[in-house]
Amino acid sequence: MGKGRLEAFSDGVIAVIITIMVLEMKVPHGTDLAALVPSIPVFLSYVLSYVYTGIYWNNHHHMLHAVQHVNGRVLWANLHLLFWLSLVPFVTGWMSENHFAAVPVALYGVVLLMAGVAYYLLARSLVAQHGKDSALARALGKDVKGMVSMVVYAAAIGLSFWNPWVACALYVAIAVMWFVPDPRIERTMAK
Repeated sequence: MGKGRLEAFSDGVIAVIITIMVLEMKVPHGTDLAALVPSIPVFLSYVLSYVYTGIYWNNHHHMLHAVQHVNGRVLWANLHLLFWLSLVPFVTGWMSENHFAAVPVALYGVVLLMAGVAYYLLARSLVAQHGKDSALARALGKDVKGMVSMVVYAAAIGLSFWNPWVACALYVAIAVMWFVPDPRIERTMAK
């Protein structure tokens, strides 16, 4: 089957995820800049989650650009990814409302880790369908960046109970690492 419906559905779900996150930001009760101060944790967690959601959307788009069709296994793998991404607004809100406390920061990391695992499984499902010699398989290679991300997420989850700010710094570092769209697919498709 064609990939168009999968792309459209995924785009829609990701758009709703971003919309839900921004709706969680409450308008302050005041007219001066000091009224914004209590919203700083909410805004910072929103920015981080917005960036992560954008990273997944961008890389998802690039990955699907490299394939021709999808099957049932790919559809379920994609739904698995969207499930974990749909939890981002919840953990973002919980983390920000509790000023980056250990358990919410750890659960934020669990959702990021599971989204990373789900993305990996989606990529492997697409490679399995298109073959080990496909453009996507060549572009993804061993996916060292993805594996490193998952290891760092796992470490950050544990570190959140020692120092939640260190865990958050690791989440930011991974986001920075992925901020530039994965050039492997574009390079491979250009050849």
